[in-house]
Amino acid sequence: MRKILTLSLAAFMLFSLTACGNNSNTAIGNNGTENAASEPAADAPENRSPEKITITSLDGNQKAAELEIPYNPQRIAVMDLAALDILDNLGLGDRVVGVSKGSSIDYLQSYITDEGIENLGTIKEADLEAVMACEPDVIFIGGRLSSSYDALSEIAPVVYLATDSTIGVVESVGQNALTIASMFGLESQVEEKLTGFASRVEALAAIAEGRTAIVGMSTSGSFNVLGNDGRCSIIGGEIGFENIGVDAEIDTATHGNEASFEFIVEKAPDYIFVMDRDAAINTDGAQLAREIMENELVMGTAAYQNGNIVYLEHPAVWYTAEGGITALDVMLADLESALLD
Repeated sequence: MRKILTLSLAAFMLFSLTACGNNSNTAIGNNGTENAASEPAADAPENRSPEKITITSLDGNQKAAELEIPYNPQRIAVMDLAALDILDNLGLGDRVVGVSKGSSIDYLQSYITDEGIENLGTIKEADLEAVMACEPDVIFIGGRLSSSYDALSEIAPVVYLATDSTIGVVESVGQNALTIASMFGLESQVEEKLTGFASRVEALAAIAEGRTAIVGMSTSGSFNVLGNDGRCSIIGGEIGFENIGVDAEIDTATHGNEASFEFIVEKAPDYIFVMDRDAAINTDGAQLAREIMENELVMGTAAYQNGNIVYLEHPAVWYTAEGGITALDVMLADLESALLD
């Protein structure tokens, strides 16, 4: 069943930031005119920004926990591409002092190639000395660095956000964007950034209704099926293709489960969606997804013969930046170009 974006912005934006509001409680005098002298002074307590706020993010055990962080941090270390994507959308790129390098995502290349931004290692392995050297006020990580959470927390507060497949990619993006925006008092920007995503999902869902699919990724010459519990979950979970590639009880969140091509023939899906992992991570000498998939067995399926094998055009975004605002736009565009054009 597809999900619709159900963010309650008003409730979320009350989240511990009332101190940074600009209250204008102008008094009315006996003559009915406004008494400007009664307005709070600019430096009154109710007009001051807090020094710290508390947000909810994940801890090293991937459990939700409250985290106290500096409000409006000036120096940001980012080792998660989805978080970097959101920070970029909020216009906070000039505060990024260090990033994980090596990404091939085009719209984030300015952070990767800028020699003034410290190289903090990769999204899978942090260079702790480099992180310490850039003196961050706050550090962003993703799931690949959860084992380094405690070590990084010795340097600065660690904000660990993730996509939650139980609520869906679209709503996860909204919640995570609001969490990040709340750190800077920029919540008002988020609603505009998310405008249009729900309707685009609806349009794709009209195509998916009543149709089956196998969703997977090509890697090391094989094809791994994916469920609705991790990568590419938007296809089955929100857009609504019936994902017949895996048993609902099997964990496929990380790299999926390897499947034979006979399995694909047996399942006979209406669509096959393929994310090229090797292309996403620039694996030298790897076979392209098309070379792996377009064999005699798969070419005999109705999905192939009807032109319904969809190779996701931007695999690096799907594999490494899912959860970002621009990433979501790119992912939906990949599906739209294959299903709506």
